Amino acid sequence: MNTKNLPNLDASVMAALNFFIKNPPVHLQLQKFKFPLVVGSGNAYHTAQALFAKRPAVIANESSFAQIIKNYQKSIKNKNIDQALIISASGEKDSVWELQLAKKYKLKTTLLTCSPNSPAAQIADQVFAYQKVPEPYTYNISTYLGMFLSSSTEKAQDIKIFIEKLTLPRLLRDYKNYLAYTFILPDKFEAIVEMLRIKKDELFGPYLSIRAFTFGEARHAKFVHPWKKELVISFGENKYFGNPSSRWEIVVPSSATYALMMAASYYLVGKIQAVKTPYFKRHLAKFCKEGVRPYGQKKPFPIIVN
Repeated sequence: MNTKNLPNLDASVMAALNFFIKNPPVHLQLQKFKFPLVVGSGNAYHTAQALFAKRPAVIANESSFAQIIKNYQKSIKNKNIDQALIISASGEKDSVWELQLAKKYKLKTTLLTCSPNSPAAQIADQVFAYQKVPEPYTYNISTYLGMFLSSSTEKAQDIKIFIEKLTLPRLLRDYKNYLAYTFILPDKFEAIVEMLRIKKDELFGPYLSIRAFTFGEARHAKFVHPWKKELVISFGENKYFGNPSSRWEIVVPSSATYALMMAASYYLVGKIQAVKTPYFKRHLAKFCKEGVRPYGQKKPFPIIVN
């Protein structure tokens, strides 16, 4: 496959929104999970943080789950914790052993996935299956955007309208005029900050500086070195951070949830991707062919994930 023709992140964001406009995800009733153990890897972990940002839960990743479930075995024995929610778009990798371990502790297991026929789906007591669109490996836009939409009242159409109005102010000229980029998000969207950091690693690795902070985190000496070549994009008023001539303040509706913040910030990362050297497109095929393999499989990761 010619990876030069892969879409940039912004195009994939719009494709995902168009899909969900026509195919709204099923509603996820989080109130049914009283005090669960919630487990995810990578962006699935941050999706867990976002979904349960306002609800009691114990959240773990593939590195901490075995120890955390052991730490809470008394609460599990006393039935204070009786559910485990595993988030895995693929339904493979770590989710299989995580479900097996949860069942060993006699927890009721639920899987959020985009792969209803996956090995993990065969193990879970309950499966919430989400639809997605084909995307380049690692993009994972529709996978987690669908989960965010399913747990909120936001509509994909409204998010699309908001994004279509995101035009770089004329005084800031063009994305390509900058050598570094920083996103600042409201504190309540900390999980999206972490997802942006992952996206920077996936798309640009060591080749380009893209930072992301919450407003609270930004206060801690992150901008000792203001630079006119760093574009600082804030979702909210920015009085202090970055060179004043290189700040872009984006007004966000008070009703915004994780779905809008993920889609909008990813879209802007895609705009940056479009004007920079296509590192991701150059290196993805080799990574998929020669890099790490999915757990328990010999075949490589696909370049396009269906």
